Amino acid sequence: MAVTTFIDEYTSPVSPSRIFNASIVDSHNLIPKLMPQAIKSVEFLQGNGGAGSIKQINFAEGGAFKSVKYRIEELNKETYTYSYTLIEGDALVDKIEKITYDVKLEQSPDGGSISKVTSKYYTMGDFMLKEEEIKAGKEKVMAIYKVVEAYLLQNPNAYV
Repeated sequence: MAVTTFIDEYTSPVSPSRIFNASIVDSHNLIPKLMPQAIKSVEFLQGNGGAGSIKQINFAEGGAFKSVKYRIEELNKETYTYSYTLIEGDALVDKIEKITYDVKLEQSPDGGSISKVTSKYYTMGDFMLKEEEIKAGKEKVMAIYKVVEAYLLQNPNAYV
């Protein structure tokens, strides 16, 4: 088994508390409303959103993927940290055992936020990840992040 790690950093004019609560804590409600063309629904299969909970994202029909399941490892509203593991679904091709994500939001000097995301891909055997596939996945996640950010900028009283 090989582990490939990526570390990405994103900035936003939105405060860490608002972006964390909208894009992580309440994602199961907000994201399907903002992006019904991409995300059909997000549901809890186990738990209520804290550590140990299992969420399933159901994608809209016609997309490349049907659904993915992930387990929440940590959700800390005080430190704005969130860790989860993609455990099942179309995004896990035959040669990827799992993908883990660690997200940390920090206050930026201008009152916005800095999001630091570490993703680890656990591959089986001598399977090598294709950079284009990883890049495409990151672009989809970034698109969701930008839609949530735009919503928060347009609705300054949301998630205060």
